[in-house]
Amino acid sequence: MATAAVDPSLASSSSSPAPVSLSNIEAQWEKLSPEEQVSVHQQLETVQKKNWNELTVDEKKAAYYIAFGPHGPRKPISKPGDGMKMFLATLGALGVAGALSYVIRCFPAPEAPKTMTKEWQEAMNERALEQKMNPIKGIASEHYSGKGFVQSK
Repeated sequence: MATAAVDPSLASSSSSPAPVSLSNIEAQWEKLSPEEQVSVHQQLETVQKKNWNELTVDEKKAAYYIAFGPHGPRKPISKPGDGMKMFLATLGALGVAGALSYVIRCFPAPEAPKTMTKEWQEAMNERALEQKMNPIKGIASEHYSGKGFVQSK
């Protein structure tokens, strides 16, 4: 077990926690109190001021974990296995939507409104010509070749 040297100013205060072992800090980090976490952070700050070739493997691992590890705000939001749950929930939602769509399509649609009949729309064309509706580019213009209001087949 490699422990880092504790700063003398920290050791003199009575409220500072005992130095924490830096070996396997990944497993210990969540169990440490906030004061102990600050103490480990300060230990690592003093250790990292030395030549990096002199640091032990445990000190290097601890420094990397504290700087970049999955704790605090970098902790993953989803747990292992959540991806499969989300996938199955999506499949279930798609299945329910498909079943609902099928059930709705099984019932006959109501009759179309009378304004959607071809006769009504042709009468709308005649009325638009009587009123000279849109005489520049529309239905009442000289060279209009469109269908006007007719949408039905």
